[in-house]
Amino acid sequence: MTDSDTTTATTDWRAWQESWDRQQEWYLPDREQRFGIMLDMVEALVGTAPRVLDLACGTGSITARLLARFPEATSTGVDLDPALLAIAEGTFAGDDRVGLVTADLKDPDWPAKLPYDSYDAVLTATALHWLHREPLADLYGQVAGLVRDGGVFMNADHMIDESTPRINAAERDQRHARMDQAKRDGILDWSAWWQLAAEDPVLAGPTARRYEIYGEHADGDMPSAAWHARVLREKGFGEARPVWCSPSDTLLLALR
Repeated sequence: MTDSDTTTATTDWRAWQESWDRQQEWYLPDREQRFGIMLDMVEALVGTAPRVLDLACGTGSITARLLARFPEATSTGVDLDPALLAIAEGTFAGDDRVGLVTADLKDPDWPAKLPYDSYDAVLTATALHWLHREPLADLYGQVAGLVRDGGVFMNADHMIDESTPRINAAERDQRHARMDQAKRDGILDWSAWWQLAAEDPVLAGPTARRYEIYGEHADGDMPSAAWHARVLREKGFGEARPVWCSPSDTLLLALR
């Protein structure tokens, strides 16, 4: 075993997962609630042993919660971020219920890299707002082709209703005030978390590569839940509507 292999083997991947969760909760204090509702709907519509595609999986936050609740489930995680995938690979090493795929969701051929042609459920959270409307609509068409008849797609993300600007502004101001207080209390924000990753001997290389791919942060769109539901129906889903929402975010479910 090389020195690099030894370092990787002794990395505390659980600690990195927990650190990522705390950083994400700075932005999304109700993050666990949306995951819980997401898994409730998985159970209600496709049962407790689903084949799941964890879309834009990051560190595997959805997959970890899926397997903890449904031990007979299987998950394919797909992402492009080398650093977050490194954490996912370390976390799920040796678990044959999990497969991880490196792919760019803007590449029209990305589904060819998946191990299965269809899934009971495709799940994603706080990721697709990196895409603009046109590539997101294209992605929804590809997802519709991956979900089996009777299967589900769920997207939990920022979905902004532009018809309510005063409500949006008040919600944003309150949320940012709470985030500022949490940061003063010592919570790591996005930039601080990535700085730690860049300084870690195992994650430094993958982190440098992810900045080559994404830069500081991609700027996509955050259309309303109504837009998502309409486009999903246009792309082949029979039904689509929100099943949970907060003042800023929505969990939208589409049924094939």
